Amino acid sequence: MKVLVTGGAGFIGSNVAEYYAKKGFDVTCIDNFSRGQLLKRDISMEFNWDCLKSFKNIKLIKGDVRDLQILKAETKDVDLIVHTAAQTAVTTSIQDPRTDFEVNLSGTFNVLEAARLSNRNPALIYCSTNKVYGNNVNNVEVREKATRYVFEDKFKDGVPETFSIDLCEHTPYGCSKLAADLYVQDYGHLYGLRSGVFRMSCIYGPHQFGVEDQGWVAWFIIATLLGNPITIYGDGKQIRDVLYVSDLINAYDSFINSGIRQDVFNVGGGSNNTISLLELLDMLEKITGKRSKLRFGDWRQSDQKVYVSNISKISEKLNWVPKISPEMGVRNLTEWIRGNKDKFE
Repeated sequence: MKVLVTGGAGFIGSNVAEYYAKKGFDVTCIDNFSRGQLLKRDISMEFNWDCLKSFKNIKLIKGDVRDLQILKAETKDVDLIVHTAAQTAVTTSIQDPRTDFEVNLSGTFNVLEAARLSNRNPALIYCSTNKVYGNNVNNVEVREKATRYVFEDKFKDGVPETFSIDLCEHTPYGCSKLAADLYVQDYGHLYGLRSGVFRMSCIYGPHQFGVEDQGWVAWFIIATLLGNPITIYGDGKQIRDVLYVSDLINAYDSFINSGIRQDVFNVGGGSNNTISLLELLDMLEKITGKRSKLRFGDWRQSDQKVYVSNISKISEKLNWVPKISPEMGVRNLTEWIRGNKDKFE
């Protein structure tokens, strides 16, 4: 099988490429290294890129999903496209909505067109986000506990795929990802494109160079190990369901190996794998013996006090459940960051 990974130098993309290369597939990665601008450290992109160079069955192309011609050329003989390339930060989308639109929506449209025009009729995995539900999530009643907020009982298992995406604020990032999400679905219905839309929640793991604006689990670990201060926007009791990257890729692979033609899945740790910002800091202190100095700021625009994915649909349809607990995953990522500490300094 031949696989194309967009955003191959990124966190999820590099893990996907490595996974399929180890299975013996021919993998092509496309990346324009733009995430280095957000990270303010190009070394992160170079590190992931260099790791992939060790695989003889991975071809690396420095290119942009906004370039349809590159995508058409590289898609004509592939069996699977995993579209991870994106502008990933909410704050950046607010500051520069045009680039967010061009990368997330126009880039995805180009991927879809390249797939539609391919003679191989490739399957497509689209990396969507829980941000498609926008500020509607904040209309769900929450209860405050000592170290976290929790959803009311009606949503104790999390937000389902049927949750409203309409009549609320999304931020430009949420809008661009939602519009692309809908386009992927429609190409499945109209053109028969085999496509899986995965609305992801807080993915973390190796090859993640988290920053304050995106990748908060990795960012907290990096700051703790380096002794840097951490700013918490809000009170730190906001919770997320977190999912280790290997579990995410297993979900992708489960879809590819299923007979399902087109569907949408919430994918995250679910209600059994949640953690608040304050709880992560406590966990890191136990693991590392260190605790960063904290600063508190105002709540960020459109931030959610609670987001938990209801993963009952994906569990039932794909026979998939997360295997890596938050404590195990945080320990694994801490060791990976510690082993590459010079890359973060």
